[in-house]
Amino acid sequence: MAKEEVMEFEGLVTEILPDARYRVQLDTGHSIIAYTAGKMKKHRIKTLAGDRVTVEMSPYDLEKGRLIFRHREQNTAPRPGGAARPQFRRR
Repeated sequence: MAKEEVMEFEGLVTEILPDARYRVQLDTGHSIIAYTAGKMKKHRIKTLAGDRVTVEMSPYDLEKGRLIFRHREQNTAPRPGGAARPQFRRR
């Protein structure tokens, strides 16, 4: 394994902690502390308890990780009317 190589796991956010950190229960059964990646902060992607996420971890510290992706809900209902809401247009 290369020094720069990271491991990716999927998990479930169980708790929101202070300072933009989260407690994540991995699919492997382990519980870790994770923080939001810079791209997610830049694009203002919000993460709530109960969200499925992908976590990136270093092989040197298996207690901490970085949230790199929030998975979309599979059972989201379509908007009423079938079309997306029109963009707000300033005059």
